[in-house]
Amino acid sequence: MADAHPAAVRPSAATKASRKSKFETRLRRFGVLFALPWIVGLLLFNLYPLVASLYYSFTNYSILEPAEWVGLDNYRMLLEDGTFRISLYNTLYFTLFFVPLSIVIGVGIALVLNLKIRGQSIYRTLFFIPSLVPPVATTIIWLWLLNPQFGLVNYWLEKVGIPGPAWLGSEAWSKPSLVLMSLWGIGQSIVIYLAGLQDVPQDYYDAAEVDGAGPLLRMWHITLPLITPVIFFNLIMGMIGALQNFTLPYTLTNGKGSPANSMMFLVMYLYINGFGYLKMGYASAMAWVLFLIVITLTAILFATQKRWVFYQGKE
Repeated sequence: MADAHPAAVRPSAATKASRKSKFETRLRRFGVLFALPWIVGLLLFNLYPLVASLYYSFTNYSILEPAEWVGLDNYRMLLEDGTFRISLYNTLYFTLFFVPLSIVIGVGIALVLNLKIRGQSIYRTLFFIPSLVPPVATTIIWLWLLNPQFGLVNYWLEKVGIPGPAWLGSEAWSKPSLVLMSLWGIGQSIVIYLAGLQDVPQDYYDAAEVDGAGPLLRMWHITLPLITPVIFFNLIMGMIGALQNFTLPYTLTNGKGSPANSMMFLVMYLYINGFGYLKMGYASAMAWVLFLIVITLTAILFATQKRWVFYQGKE
């Protein structure tokens, strides 16, 4: 028998396409199957609580009793709540001062730690360690350091002839004290800045040096513009974290926000209403106000990034 023509035994283009389509379908099914636990977790622990909190913000809900629809009453009560206004002011005050200071100090420390000096890795480790300290331990340390009577900070201020303030016991100094404490733990952002500095091409520095640019000019015209994407990232994350500030003020004041509510922050007041007074509907309304603030500020920052954020390789 004569051998069949080679073209007769080759699979047709339609057959190949059909096999490829079946393979891709099976691949997608397996992909969905492996991603299913994450998808279920996202829907169950993220999307459902988000939708539920939006619904409860329009209700009078105390967990122990069924929710009762009250419309916009919770939001009207927020406008009349003096403690809520104070907590909102404290939160914005902390964000306004902490975030810019954390960027300036973080970038400055990262620039110093990026220098080729002896013991460089040791210094980097020392600046990163405070970010690993648990918040409760941080609270204990700073309560001792800022103690008005026998604290180490006031002791050294007296040595140079400066009378130390009451720090956490003063309504005027409580929030600056909290900003100081929070700046102690910016080690993670410093590491991110260091990573950004490592990505700046050395060729730019060499060309600038040939043109006679000094260290300050090189830093201002090369280093800072090329790490603005990293600064922008830390700005967004720092702002969101500052608006959600909770652990330090809560542990410092045992949830009271004293003195005179100067340490009462928005998330802290939300927690007290939700889990202390079981006013879950009211707390949900506060959560959505905070969400809108975060979304608005983030959108503003993203709208302004084109003016000052420079990405390498982008015209």
